[in-house]
Amino acid sequence: MAENKRKSSDSNNPKNRKGNKRPGGKFQYSFYWIIIATLLAFWLFSSQDGGLFGGPPTIDYSTFREQIQAGNVQKVTVRGDKIEGQLNQKATLKASENDTTQYSHFSTYLPSFGDEKLMDMLEANNVKVQTLPQSNYNWWTILIWGIPLIFLIIIGIQFFRQMRMQGQNMFKIGQSKAKLQDAEKVNTTFDDVAGLSGAKTELQEIISFLKNPNKFDSLGGEIPRGLLMVGPPGTGKTLLARAVAGEAKVPYFTITGSDFMEMFVGVGAKRVRDMFNKAKEKAPSIIFIDEIDSIGRKRGAGLGGGHDEREQTLNQLLAELDGFEPNEGVVVMAATNRPDILDKALLRPGRFDRQITVHLPTQEHRKEILKIHAKNKKLSEDIDLSEIARSTPGFSGADLQNLLNEAALIAARHKRKAVEQQDVDQARDKVMMGLKREGIRLSDHEKKLLAYHEAGHAIVAAALPDTDPIHKVTVIPRGKAMGVTMQLPEKEKLLYEKKYMLDRMAVMMGGRAAENLIFDTATSGAENDLKQITKLARKMVLDWGMSDKFNNIAFGGQREQVFLGEQMGSQQEYSDSTAREIDQEVQQILKTAYDRALEAINKHRDVLDKLADELLEKEEVSGKIVMAWMNGDMDAQEEPEKKEEQLTDSSNTGSEQEEE
Repeated sequence: MAENKRKSSDSNNPKNRKGNKRPGGKFQYSFYWIIIATLLAFWLFSSQDGGLFGGPPTIDYSTFREQIQAGNVQKVTVRGDKIEGQLNQKATLKASENDTTQYSHFSTYLPSFGDEKLMDMLEANNVKVQTLPQSNYNWWTILIWGIPLIFLIIIGIQFFRQMRMQGQNMFKIGQSKAKLQDAEKVNTTFDDVAGLSGAKTELQEIISFLKNPNKFDSLGGEIPRGLLMVGPPGTGKTLLARAVAGEAKVPYFTITGSDFMEMFVGVGAKRVRDMFNKAKEKAPSIIFIDEIDSIGRKRGAGLGGGHDEREQTLNQLLAELDGFEPNEGVVVMAATNRPDILDKALLRPGRFDRQITVHLPTQEHRKEILKIHAKNKKLSEDIDLSEIARSTPGFSGADLQNLLNEAALIAARHKRKAVEQQDVDQARDKVMMGLKREGIRLSDHEKKLLAYHEAGHAIVAAALPDTDPIHKVTVIPRGKAMGVTMQLPEKEKLLYEKKYMLDRMAVMMGGRAAENLIFDTATSGAENDLKQITKLARKMVLDWGMSDKFNNIAFGGQREQVFLGEQMGSQQEYSDSTAREIDQEVQQILKTAYDRALEAINKHRDVLDKLADELLEKEEVSGKIVMAWMNGDMDAQEEPEKKEEQLTDSSNTGSEQEEE
């Protein structure tokens, strides 16, 4: 099924951001600098005589009397016990021995014991006297205390605004974070979904209920309250939910499981209540919870018990789905790729009682998905979507979308007018295996080891009857793989026969068998091969009943525990002697696979040597040439192709890991 294209919002569009400036941003920062500059000016100039905010110097009272007696005082102003005056001629301050500061204005204070002769002295020297009422505060005092207070208030207001803009307002922390998509804006329909006809049929009932709920009420039927979509990542579970909302033309609330969680216990439960209340106001409506396993995990599972906040959120969700209060007109859809860890109460009838499995697309469905994603791509006439679908087994809808996108990027780098088949091939290799590894320098001996290793895989794959056809063999390091023998199935396989599994295991052993035959050694390049074949052999014995001794027996049991601590309580379902026999059966399967691989390589030794030499020279050989050599046409050569500029990021698939 095709994966949904997630469109960026208008706020994330660079074109829309140009005129979307924060109001008052420059003014706020300018105002802060003005306040800071004013405070600095106050501290710099407040103690200077005649400065911007400077006041007159304070002199001794005895000096004040001397200036009166000398007739140098022009006028004085008396305010309480403070006296300010002006001299006729400037005098020297003499605050220290070397002080030469001149002043014409001054201030001093009356002594506490008073001076009865001061007024007579002032009148005798014709000094003009002015008296003012005493004031506890003046404008300068208010300014000194007011500016810091105003500055702190502005900072607090700005901090509070930022908290609200970031959604961290304590008064709104319990509000739901579900985003409402209006019915008119949801344009996705089932036409945008390829394949999954069974899932669409199931969802048609949901759509019919949302459009005409009375149709079911008249017959006494109840539509499922919850619908759970299960499937691997990228298969289009979110796209299906959007398509249901688009077909039904109803409001659509979207939220992820992690949006309920918060550091405060109880916030998640409050958000669940708020979300359902909003959905009921818009009923009929859809709530889509993505990644529900983040809040729907088994309660009390794992070492040390459960998580209080997550479990309270889950309890509230269970109550909203099927509790005392009726949940009318709201359909809850959820998606997960881990249904094995969900709480059983979540899956019981009345809650998520209907499950839709969204599988990886088949070959025919992959072709339909490619058609949908190719609508906005300019493809050349040589591209065959059927061939691309056949060569991409196991790809999800998201993988196929990414494949065509990477092919378009590669074509743009080559300045082509349309995407060509070679661009798609390079993009497929990149998606499956990663980037080409640059800067790796191998010795001649290492190159020869690697060439024979990959040639061994290819010869065994070509010699055995029940293997997938060889697509190409390469020794170009890409991703974690130093080389690869790439096989592509002719048709989709849903069931695997024992003979197919045995031949596949022999192909995995082909690299190690070639190393031992030619160089009488073993290398670390077979690490991933050995891991995969050992895992496959154990599944054949334990799960599929494909061994000779334990034929038609599955020992079962969950061998991979999901939660920490569960493995402590698990019990082995077979005895120690049986476990020893199982290990022997696995070893026998592995030995048989190695012997078959060695036999095939010995039988076609001439092709092995020729393929290894060709890999050393050209680094890549197509599967058609290998099969031609295996059929006796040793003179077959690659068809000349138009040589393109090699991309530094083109990739290939890999079946083995090098030891890093």
